[in-house]
Amino acid sequence: MAPEKAVYVIVVEGFADWEPAHALAELRRHGQYRVESVGLTLATVESMGGIQVLPSTSVAKVDTADVAALILPGGDRWENSPVEPELEQLLNDLDAQGTPIAAICAATVAIARLGLLRGRRHTSNGLEYLRSNVPGYAESANYVDSPAVRDHGLITASGLGDVEFARELLEELNVLSVEDRATWASIFRSARLPGGAA
Repeated sequence: MAPEKAVYVIVVEGFADWEPAHALAELRRHGQYRVESVGLTLATVESMGGIQVLPSTSVAKVDTADVAALILPGGDRWENSPVEPELEQLLNDLDAQGTPIAAICAATVAIARLGLLRGRRHTSNGLEYLRSNVPGYAESANYVDSPAVRDHGLITASGLGDVEFARELLEELNVLSVEDRATWASIFRSARLPGGAA
Protein backbone atom coordinates (compact mmCIF):
# COMPACT_ATOMS: atom_id res chain seq x y z
CA MET A 1 0.00 0.00 0.00
CA ALA A 2 1.42 3.37 -1.07
CA PRO A 3 2.10 6.02 1.58
CA GLU A 4 -0.47 8.81 1.77
CA LYS A 5 2.17 11.53 1.66
CA ALA A 6 4.56 12.38 -1.16
CA VAL A 7 8.25 13.18 -1.47
CA TYR A 8 8.65 16.72 -2.79
CA VAL A 9 11.72 17.88 -4.72
CA ILE A 10 12.53 21.51 -5.44
CA VAL A 11 13.24 22.12 -9.13
CA VAL A 12 14.68 25.53 -9.96
CA GLU A 13 16.63 26.79 -12.95
CA GLY A 14 20.01 25.04 -13.07
CA PHE A 15 19.28 22.47 -10.34
CA ALA A 16 21.77 19.59 -10.14
CA ASP A 17 19.56 16.87 -11.60
CA TRP A 18 21.74 13.88 -10.68
CA GLU A 19 22.00 14.66 -6.98
CA PRO A 20 18.47 13.60 -5.90
CA ALA A 21 18.13 10.92 -8.59
CA HIS A 22 19.08 7.84 -6.53
CA ALA A 23 16.89 8.96 -3.64
CA LEU A 24 13.85 9.69 -5.78
CA ALA A 25 14.10 6.45 -7.73
CA GLU A 26 14.43 4.26 -4.64
CA LEU A 27 11.81 6.09 -2.58
CA ARG A 28 9.37 5.70 -5.46
CA ARG A 29 10.33 2.11 -6.29
CA HIS A 30 10.77 0.62 -2.82
CA GLY A 31 8.82 3.09 -0.70
CA GLN A 32 5.89 3.52 -3.13
CA TYR A 33 6.03 7.29 -2.60
CA ARG A 34 4.51 9.72 -5.05
CA VAL A 35 7.03 12.30 -6.21
CA GLU A 36 6.03 15.93 -6.64
CA SER A 37 8.33 18.40 -8.39
CA VAL A 38 8.07 21.89 -6.93
CA GLY A 39 8.99 25.04 -8.82
CA LEU A 40 9.07 28.62 -7.69
CA THR A 41 6.35 28.98 -10.34
CA LEU A 42 4.67 26.46 -12.64
CA ALA A 43 6.98 27.45 -15.52
CA THR A 44 9.30 24.85 -17.05
CA VAL A 45 12.87 24.92 -15.71
CA GLU A 46 16.05 23.54 -17.18
CA SER A 47 18.33 21.44 -14.99
CA MET A 48 22.11 21.68 -14.99
CA GLY A 49 22.14 18.70 -17.35
CA GLY A 50 19.72 20.37 -19.78
CA ILE A 51 16.61 18.39 -18.82
CA GLN A 52 13.39 20.35 -19.16
CA VAL A 53 11.18 19.87 -16.09
CA LEU A 54 7.58 21.02 -15.77
CA PRO A 55 6.86 21.38 -12.03
CA SER A 56 3.79 19.52 -10.77
CA THR A 57 3.16 22.33 -8.27
CA SER A 58 4.62 25.58 -7.03
CA VAL A 59 6.15 26.44 -3.68
CA ALA A 60 3.17 28.64 -2.81
CA LYS A 61 0.72 25.79 -3.40
CA VAL A 62 2.42 23.05 -1.39
CA ASP A 63 0.17 21.50 1.24
CA THR A 64 2.63 20.81 4.08
CA ALA A 65 0.37 18.03 5.38
CA ASP A 66 1.10 16.10 2.16
CA VAL A 67 4.90 16.28 2.46
CA ALA A 68 6.72 13.15 3.67
CA ALA A 69 10.09 14.78 2.97
CA LEU A 70 11.39 17.75 0.99
CA ILE A 71 14.55 17.44 -1.10
CA LEU A 72 16.65 20.43 -2.16
CA PRO A 73 19.13 19.52 -4.91
CA GLY A 74 22.24 21.61 -5.35
CA GLY A 75 22.95 24.08 -8.10
CA ASP A 76 24.97 27.27 -8.51
CA ARG A 77 21.97 29.50 -7.75
CA TRP A 78 22.11 28.72 -4.02
CA GLU A 79 25.57 30.30 -3.76
CA ASN A 80 24.57 33.44 -5.64
CA SER A 81 20.91 34.10 -4.85
CA PRO A 82 18.95 34.63 -1.65
CA VAL A 83 16.24 32.12 -0.80
CA GLU A 84 12.87 33.40 -2.00
CA PRO A 85 10.51 34.38 0.84
CA GLU A 86 7.90 31.78 -0.12
CA LEU A 87 10.52 29.00 -0.13
CA GLU A 88 11.91 30.22 3.19
CA GLN A 89 8.40 30.10 4.64
CA LEU A 90 7.83 26.56 3.33
CA LEU A 91 11.13 25.31 4.76
CA ASN A 92 10.47 26.91 8.14
CA ASP A 93 6.93 25.50 8.24
CA LEU A 94 8.11 21.98 7.39
CA ASP A 95 10.92 22.17 9.93
CA ALA A 96 8.52 23.38 12.63
CA GLN A 97 6.21 20.42 12.04
CA GLY A 98 9.10 17.93 12.03
CA THR A 99 8.94 17.03 8.34
CA PRO A 100 12.32 15.81 7.06
CA ILE A 101 14.29 18.25 4.91
CA ALA A 102 17.19 16.98 2.80
CA ALA A 103 19.73 19.34 1.23
CA ILE A 104 22.71 18.32 -0.86
CA CYS A 105 25.74 20.20 -2.17
CA ALA A 106 25.13 23.96 -2.59
CA ALA A 107 21.60 23.63 -1.20
CA THR A 108 23.26 23.29 2.21
CA VAL A 109 24.22 26.96 1.81
CA ALA A 110 20.56 27.90 1.47
CA ILE A 111 19.47 26.08 4.62
CA ALA A 112 22.50 27.38 6.53
CA ARG A 113 21.52 30.96 5.65
CA LEU A 114 18.04 30.26 7.00
CA GLY A 115 19.40 28.97 10.30
CA LEU A 116 18.16 25.41 9.85
CA LEU A 117 21.57 23.96 10.71
CA ARG A 118 21.53 25.52 14.18
CA GLY A 119 22.27 22.93 16.84
CA ARG A 120 22.26 20.03 14.37
CA ARG A 121 25.07 17.86 13.11
CA HIS A 122 25.51 18.52 9.39
CA THR A 123 27.86 18.39 6.45
CA SER A 124 28.36 20.15 3.11
CA ASN A 125 31.03 20.53 0.45
CA GLY A 126 33.53 21.27 3.20
CA LEU A 127 33.67 23.43 6.29
CA GLU A 128 35.47 26.24 4.47
CA TYR A 129 32.86 26.10 1.73
CA LEU A 130 30.11 26.87 4.24
CA ARG A 131 32.19 29.55 5.96
CA SER A 132 32.92 31.32 2.67
CA ASN A 133 29.32 31.19 1.40
CA VAL A 134 27.40 31.85 4.62
CA PRO A 135 28.31 35.09 6.41
CA GLY A 136 27.97 34.59 10.13
CA TYR A 137 28.09 30.79 9.94
CA ALA A 138 28.75 29.74 13.54
CA GLU A 139 27.98 26.03 13.53
CA SER A 140 31.46 24.64 12.91
CA ALA A 141 31.29 22.66 16.16
CA ASN A 142 28.43 20.66 14.62
CA TYR A 143 30.10 20.15 11.24
CA VAL A 144 30.85 16.51 10.39
CA ASP A 145 33.33 15.62 7.65
CA SER A 146 31.21 12.88 6.12
CA PRO A 147 29.45 12.34 2.76
CA ALA A 148 26.00 12.63 4.39
CA VAL A 149 24.68 13.38 7.88
CA ARG A 150 21.21 12.98 9.39
CA ASP A 151 20.18 14.75 12.58
CA HIS A 152 16.67 15.46 13.91
CA GLY A 153 14.93 15.33 10.54
CA LEU A 154 17.62 17.26 8.66
CA ILE A 155 19.74 15.47 6.07
CA THR A 156 22.74 17.20 4.55
CA ALA A 157 25.27 15.89 2.05
CA SER A 158 28.30 16.77 0.02
CA GLY A 159 27.81 17.04 -3.72
CA LEU A 160 29.91 13.86 -3.94
CA GLY A 161 27.64 12.00 -1.52
CA ASP A 162 24.51 11.35 -3.60
CA VAL A 163 24.50 7.63 -2.72
CA GLU A 164 24.89 8.32 1.00
CA PHE A 165 22.28 11.10 0.72
CA ALA A 166 19.82 8.58 -0.71
CA ARG A 167 20.65 6.03 1.99
CA GLU A 168 19.95 8.59 4.73
CA LEU A 169 16.59 9.47 3.15
CA LEU A 170 15.71 5.77 2.90
CA GLU A 171 16.56 5.41 6.58
CA GLU A 172 14.67 8.55 7.62
CA LEU A 173 11.53 7.29 5.87
CA ASN A 174 12.13 3.66 6.94
CA VAL A 175 12.32 2.31 3.39
CA LEU A 176 14.07 -1.08 3.04
CA SER A 177 15.69 -2.93 5.92
CA VAL A 178 18.94 -1.82 7.56
CA GLU A 179 20.76 -4.65 5.74
CA ASP A 180 19.20 -3.84 2.36
CA ARG A 181 20.03 -0.15 2.68
CA ALA A 182 23.64 -1.00 3.47
CA THR A 183 23.84 -3.44 0.56
CA TRP A 184 22.24 -0.95 -1.83
CA ALA A 185 24.67 1.81 -0.84
CA SER A 186 27.65 -0.54 -1.09
CA ILE A 187 26.66 -1.66 -4.59
CA PHE A 188 26.25 1.87 -5.92
CA ARG A 189 29.34 3.24 -4.19
CA SER A 190 31.69 0.38 -5.14
CA ALA A 191 30.12 -0.52 -8.51
CA ARG A 192 30.31 -4.16 -7.44
CA LEU A 193 27.53 -6.64 -6.80
CA PRO A 194 27.61 -8.70 -3.60
CA GLY A 195 30.15 -11.47 -3.96
CA GLY A 196 32.61 -9.30 -5.87
CA ALA A 197 31.17 -9.45 -9.38
CA ALA A 198 31.37 -6.13 -11.21
